[in-house]
Amino acid sequence: MTEELERARMELSILYEISNAMRTTLQLEEILYIILTGVTAHSGLGFNRAMLFLVSEREKIIEGKMGIGPDTGEEAGRIWARIENEKMGLDDLINAYKATKKTMDSQFNQLVTQLKIPMMEKEGGIISLAVHDGMPLHLNKETLSKYTTDPILKFLNSDELAIVPLRAKDKVNGVIVADNLFTKKPISRDDMRMFIMLANQAGLAIENSRLYEQMVIKGHTDSLTNLWNHGYFQFLLQEEIEKTKATHMPVSLIMLDIDYFKNYNDTLGHQTGDRVLDELSKVLRDYSRKMDRVCRYGGEEFSIILPQTSKKEAYFIAERLRETVEKYPFFQAEVQPFKHLTASLGVATFPEDAQNKSELIAFADKLMYKAKALGKNKTCAFMD
Repeated sequence: MTEELERARMELSILYEISNAMRTTLQLEEILYIILTGVTAHSGLGFNRAMLFLVSEREKIIEGKMGIGPDTGEEAGRIWARIENEKMGLDDLINAYKATKKTMDSQFNQLVTQLKIPMMEKEGGIISLAVHDGMPLHLNKETLSKYTTDPILKFLNSDELAIVPLRAKDKVNGVIVADNLFTKKPISRDDMRMFIMLANQAGLAIENSRLYEQMVIKGHTDSLTNLWNHGYFQFLLQEEIEKTKATHMPVSLIMLDIDYFKNYNDTLGHQTGDRVLDELSKVLRDYSRKMDRVCRYGGEEFSIILPQTSKKEAYFIAERLRETVEKYPFFQAEVQPFKHLTASLGVATFPEDAQNKSELIAFADKLMYKAKALGKNKTCAFMD
């Protein structure tokens, strides 16, 4: 009886600590790390590896979002020995992550984040099954043999798995998968019970984080184009400049302005002008790199932040965008002087062209107006 009480006390203590940690942030990436650390840490559930998937209703897929675990048994030994020697608890592991984001560099995490599983149950295998049924799965060597073609099983190469869905109210919004690949420790009923209790808290924490992110995005988004607005552009650019100071990797800025936009509005009316701004925003977003931040600076002017990009690279990107805009069949673009829509672009780079954010914006803007002065539909990246 005393042993059972002691175990119950320990389990409640672990869940309380993980729950408190999840309440310290609304940032999704940090929430996911806290959840998976709770699953894998010796001061948590103690699994060797864990990976978390989230459901994307819009794309009809289940995406790998994060994986925590060593890449080899040798590495596992080193990591666990260090944690033991330094007496690192859950809070210590979380704080170390927030300071370095080092887990994101692991090979295991990189492989997990490349996984995209179809929502269709037959195509998605055991992960899709867990989402659709909403039930936890404890698979051993015998039951795993029924899923020999499952891509997740081939990826994990494990003899025993615990798979638990994440719930928010009555809806499954994700799945956690855990195993003991290196220690080969059997997964017990108590392990599964604790795992399910943690997952119940985790599903709600993820949902709260997503709602928070939606609210933040809405507050920082231009209502017409759905691009980042002017205020958030200022924040993002300053953030990238600070990263540049730390990493010594340049950040470039493109300022883009539609040529003869007043003619568009005067000839066809402001509603048509708004339609063109919306079309252009989609073109800029679709033809920019995923890492770039496309923003509406104001009026018919747009700004694109290019992290870790030299001036030469930025110039080629800007030229590609300019040519794409020129060729794109915008609505009634034949009313324009060039018989199609065009734009003028200026490119500047920090720290090469400026010492701070304001100087960088001013320099890119100046080059954009130089492109207009040279006849429009041009890209300028250097001051002669």
